[in-house]
Amino acid sequence: MRVQLRQIVVDAREPRVLVRFWAGLLGGEPVDRERGRSHVEPAGSARMAFQPVSEDKAGKNRLHLDLAVADIDAAVALAVSLGATPVGETVTDEQGSFRVMRDPEGNEFCFVD
Repeated sequence: MRVQLRQIVVDAREPRVLVRFWAGLLGGEPVDRERGRSHVEPAGSARMAFQPVSEDKAGKNRLHLDLAVADIDAAVALAVSLGATPVGETVTDEQGSFRVMRDPEGNEFCFVD
């Protein structure tokens, strides 16, 4: 048996807003569906789907996305222009460099080189 990642589902207060952030960052066209759900299918990646919830995000994510980029500073600038917030500074360790970010609803993700 083979298991394949089909999509990553994110709870969101405003799925139609959040899908546009992620589409702007990863590429692909945002799709708004029934019952307030939205998704984007970036080329070469799993679909990201957003489902409506009534509560705000509380606490740190137990899972986050690491997004590979050639230039962390350029990726940060793009993400900020789309509504993201940087968290701290770029960190470099034995694995390389990364920068923690938050999307417009506060979900953490990292740019990694």
